[in-house]
Order: sequence, then C-alpha cells, then structure tokens
Amino acid sequence: MMFLILPVFAFCAENKALDLEPIVIARLKPYFLNSFSLKADDFWASPVECLSNLPIDLQSRSLGKGIQTDFSLRGSNFQGVLVLLNGQRINDPQTGHYNSDIPLTKEDIQSIDLIPGISSSLFGPDAIGGAINFLTKRPQGRKLVLEGSYGSFNTKAGLLSFTEKIKDLSFRVSSEYARSSGFRYDTDFKKYTSSFTSFWDAPFGGLNLNFGFQDKEFGAFDFYTPGLGYPSREWTKTYLLDAGLNLEKGGLAIKPNFLWRRHKDKFMLDRTGIRSKHLSQHRSDMYTPNIYFQKQSSLLGNFGAGLEYGREEIHSTNLGKRYRDHASIFFDDTKDINQKFSLGSSFRIDDFQGFDTAYTGSANLKYRIREGGALTLSIASSMRIPNFTELYYNDPVSVGDPNLGSEKAVNYQLGYDHKREDLSFGAAFFFREEKDMIDWVKREPSQPKWQAQNITQAGVFGLESYFKYDINKYIGLYSNYAYINKNIDDRGYLYKYGQNYCRHLANLVLNFNLPWGGQSLALNYKQKPGRSGWFILNSHSSLNIQKNSQIFLDITNILGVEYEEITGIPQPGRAIEGGIRFQW
Repeated sequence: MMFLILPVFAFCAENKALDLEPIVIARLKPYFLNSFSLKADDFWASPVECLSNLPIDLQSRSLGKGIQTDFSLRGSNFQGVLVLLNGQRINDPQTGHYNSDIPLTKEDIQSIDLIPGISSSLFGPDAIGGAINFLTKRPQGRKLVLEGSYGSFNTKAGLLSFTEKIKDLSFRVSSEYARSSGFRYDTDFKKYTSSFTSFWDAPFGGLNLNFGFQDKEFGAFDFYTPGLGYPSREWTKTYLLDAGLNLEKGGLAIKPNFLWRRHKDKFMLDRTGIRSKHLSQHRSDMYTPNIYFQKQSSLLGNFGAGLEYGREEIHSTNLGKRYRDHASIFFDDTKDINQKFSLGSSFRIDDFQGFDTAYTGSANLKYRIREGGALTLSIASSMRIPNFTELYYNDPVSVGDPNLGSEKAVNYQLGYDHKREDLSFGAAFFFREEKDMIDWVKREPSQPKWQAQNITQAGVFGLESYFKYDINKYIGLYSNYAYINKNIDDRGYLYKYGQNYCRHLANLVLNFNLPWGGQSLALNYKQKPGRSGWFILNSHSSLNIQKNSQIFLDITNILGVEYEEITGIPQPGRAIEGGIRFQW
C-alpha cells in the first residue's frame, strides 16, 4: 500500500549522491575541487539523465532516454565540457552535440563524477567549464538482470545484462532497447545499446576491456534550427573501445591505455523535402593511445608523467575528408606538506596539427581547518580546439570558418567543504576568464546564415553550494544551488548559444530508503538570462515483490510545466512509466 500512498518522488540522486572523497584514478585529484558523484544505485534511468540532480545544466532536445542532450557546466556552452570514460577523453571531434552518445547501459556504469573547474592539463582539451567522468563497473561474480517498462507516448524499454566470473577472468554482456512515438510530431525515437566489459586479474595489476555499440534513430524537429520549423531526421551509430593495463608494484604505477571511438551520423534537415533537400552523412574516428606513470615518494608525494598520441578523422559529404594528429606530454603531482596543508599541480603541452602549441596547467592548495573542514584555493587553465563542424560545416542556415583558433580560459576558485558521516555541506566561489571563445553569430536577424567565429570574450562569476543530511537510516536530504553571471562582450552580434546557460540552478532531493522499497522526490529549478524560470517535479518509486524482483513507477514533470531547455524547442509535459525488474 505504501507504494500507492507514497507514489513518489525521486530522480537519480540518493543519500550518497554527493561524494567529495578522492576519485580512484591516478591522474585525477579532485579533493582540491568541489566534486560530485552519482553511484550505480542511482541509475533508475539512463546514466546521462541521472545527472539532472547535480549542478550541471542538461540541455535536452527530446523525450528522455538520453536521445539528445548537451552539457553546460558553470556557464560553458555545449562544447566546453570535457567528457571522460575511465579518465580517457571521448569528446566527439565532429560536434559537442554527440558528446552524450556513450554506448553503455546503466548496468555498465559504477559511478559518474562531476568535477567543475578542472584544468585541461589533467586530461586534455575541452575542460572550459569542467569535466564529467564515467567510470565503468568491474564485473564481479554471477549476476543476471532483466528489466522491462512501458509508459506515456507509447514508450517501451527493456534491459538484459549477464555477468560471470571464471577464475581470474570476469565479464559482463548487456543490451538495452527503448522506443517511443514521441510527445509531438517528429519527436519519435528508437535506441539500441549493447556492451561487453571484461577484466583479467594479472600479477601486480589487471587488464580491462570495454566495448560498446549504440544505434539511434529519432525525429529532430528544429533540433539545430530553433523556431524555423524544420521537421528533421537523424540517425547515429556509436562504437567505443577502451582497453587498459594497470600495473602497480613498489609504489610505481604504469598504466598504458588505448581508446577508439567511431561515430556515424546521417542528418536530414527537412524530412519532407519541401523546403530543403539537404542531407549530410558523416563518419568520425578518434584513436588515442597513451601511457601514464606514477611514483610515490617521500620527497615529491605522488608524482605522475604521461605521453599521449592521438588522431581525429572525419569522412563527410558536407565537411569533406579531414584529419588531424596531436601529441601531448603531461605531469602532475600532489603532496601533503603536513597534517594541515596539501599542494597539487599539473602541467600539459598539447601540439595539435594546424594549431599553435597549447600550454595548460593548474596549482592547488588545501588547508584543513579542523576535523571534517577544509579550505581550498586553486587556479586552472583550459583550452579547446575547434571541432570539424565549426571549421568546415555549410548548410542553408550555418557556415563554418576554417581559420578558427583555439579557445582559452583560466579558472580561479576558492572553496570550503565540511564533511562528516551524516552531514556534509560546502560552497565555492569561482571566476573564469574566457578568450577567443567560438560561437555562431549574425550581424542582424535577416542575415541568412549563422557564422562560426572566435568572437566571444567573457568573464564568468559564480557560486556553487551543496548540502547533504542523512536524517536517519531511512530518510536523506540532498540539495545544491549554482549561480552564474556571464558578462559577454557582444560587439553588436547576435549569438546562437551565448546566453543559453543557467543563471540560477537549484535541486532538492528527498529520499526514503524503506525496507519494502524506495521512495523519493526531486524538485529542480532553472532560470536562464532573459527568460522566466521553471520548476520541474519528478518521482521514482519502487516496491520489492520478493527477494529477486521489484516493480517501479517513474513520473517526470509531475506538474505538467511547459518549458524549453533551448529556446524554440518545447519539452514534453507529464510522463509516466512503470515496469518490473528481476535480478538473480
């Protein structure tokens, strides 16, 4: 009965939705920064959707299921967020609109770490606003998961995942499927994802291998032409291979890694063919081998150094055949000076073919005020290389510029964190200087095409805060708030993306972890410059039928609010989805 009486209310976050402990990746030292984390138990929906309760702006263009979502962090545009898989950069070289195309199911992700203000010196270009790191789950023991659901707009979804361990070898195979008729014309979709994950325990370490494939087809009404009324269609396929060896002995860690990502896209601007017959087809590939060494010593602390080589290619009916190589060298170090002070630093050199050599770095200081409290001070520089679309794209409404230069940013941050077992809170003030930022601009509305240019100079000031309180073992409260003020030198231009960020972003999540299931409620608020704000109320409820099965009910936008994440692209109203999950 409680499942019906408390039909309620959650998104992905739980009591452990915020985690400020160091993330277990050799090169990532987020204890100098405010970092946020979602764990595997939080993924009732697609991993991308589950980020909505953290201080990041998810700019969705469609009906859930991670079909098409852009990331904006600390006022960055959708290109300015570094996306990582197990610490390896996977940003799409064609366009940031595909950065959320990650071919893994929710059963494959151990956690998602959000690190605002991180430097490009740690993992490479694109960290203008910060980074998102998806950590895969190591297969352990035999496990079988079967899940199915049905909901509003004829939305159907299913999941099958099998895990096995044979001596030193463990592996997992997962498949996920979703489809919907859409909440209005030209918003239908279908999506299929499959993945294979394996881990081999070796002397002094182990070998991990992850492979994923995703196939999507969806209606894209005005996705990239807001307000112009184009009934578009898009088809995408994503392949991802990540293989790494981790060896550790005597305080020395050696981590060679290889990553390959292929993305295929076919985009029809006007599926009716009445206004335009424009059709683009693209295939991009990214190859990134690298090796990283880390040594622990009493003199230097944890000192690391690495080498990376990469190639990005595209074969396109619109952009032509293009490629660019890059070589990188990077260093990082962290050391506890005494019980109160810790220092951290990083430095990186990136040499991208066709662009000036880029130098990025960071310096961090942490001071422990008292037990559970810490004051942090940091400065970090970042950069971004233009993608192939910004350089070479041309269609009836947009044109790129092959002479674009790289973007540059410097982030200054002062933060405080207090953490104990049942109560955590903290805040960070930041200021970011941006130079040569790329946007699509017009001189006047009547100009026929948006032009990509290094035009934007901006100063970004903001505040991030969070509060987490475990009231008791059954009830937990989590909230965060972000304020961002972006001062753009507009130079008389009209900007396509310049003001599409959140001035105010707030989340409040209440969780009930009950013996017979889970009940939660999430309230999200957004307000963007020049626009009225909106509240979205979402819910997730589960009821344990028996040891190995449960039923669940998800309600999004309970109040039926009309809103637009991106001006000119309406979002769906209330949606209800129910299902059943078996796990052995």
